[in-house]
Amino acid sequence: MFFYLALFIGTMAIGAFASYRVRSTYNKYSQVPASSGMTGAQVAQRILDLNDIRDVTIHATPGHLTDHYDPSHRRLVLSEENYYGNSVAALGVAAHECGHAIQHKQLYAPLQWRMAAVGITNIASQAAMWIPMLGLAGGLIPAKLAITIMTLCMGVIMLFQLVTLPVEFDATARAKKILASTGAVAPGTEFNAMSSVLSAAALTYVAAFISSLGYFLYYLLRMAGGSRD
Repeated sequence: MFFYLALFIGTMAIGAFASYRVRSTYNKYSQVPASSGMTGAQVAQRILDLNDIRDVTIHATPGHLTDHYDPSHRRLVLSEENYYGNSVAALGVAAHECGHAIQHKQLYAPLQWRMAAVGITNIASQAAMWIPMLGLAGGLIPAKLAITIMTLCMGVIMLFQLVTLPVEFDATARAKKILASTGAVAPGTEFNAMSSVLSAAALTYVAAFISSLGYFLYYLLRMAGGSRD
């Protein structure tokens, strides 16, 4: 019980800190305009053109930090504040998402693995949500079977988060290199501010992996304890 409580509190704290860090850093540097005057959409289009990527479209979407790259539909989706904004934060986020598009074109292996694992990870996530209610709490599934299923589900989720790390770190590295070479972000203060935003965002993926690893180990230990019994 103590291990479970410590795990829950620990992972919640790590996740909360990572979320706070990325939002506070983004909010700070979203107020710093890039001297180039380019918007996130313009930078994204320029990066795609420089990398001869012609089949990816750029779209604006409502919401805060809703930016993502959709490999299934070849869509680069930027939140409206980053699509139309010209802050160093907006350009950093746009370049990061372009990094994923470049990975897709180059068949970057970790991205291919993550794309292939999306289906089974969604199933595992749904199962991990319902099994505790139906089995461990509701008694509709034998406890031993429920714990075994939860261990497998958390293992799948943990591996997905593990594969996500190199995908995100690589996209961030590409973004920094591209923005430095294109001059969209000036060296010095602007570049450092943009780097701070992307580094803070990367922390959220580390937190997600640590959380999934913790829960996997928890259920693995419970399953091992049940086997000894």
